[in-house]
Amino acid sequence: MADDDKKGGGLGELVKAESMIQLAIALPAGCLIGWLIGEWLDKHFHQTWMGVVGILLGAAGGFMQIFLTASRYLKRGK
Repeated sequence: MADDDKKGGGLGELVKAESMIQLAIALPAGCLIGWLIGEWLDKHFHQTWMGVVGILLGAAGGFMQIFLTASRYLKRGK
């Protein structure tokens, strides 16, 4: 098992792949969740602008998740 970690194979490669999948999913998932919550709030409070704010907040959350995941990945590489 120790040899696999030194060669960069096995479990280490799966962890890298999982981190890359997180990067690919973070922004669209954040936007979708923010939009859904904003649309629900629009209907609940009879407004029309909360969906857009939800998308923007979701995008900000997605970018934050991308930044945190990328910084963890870069820290692990050193």
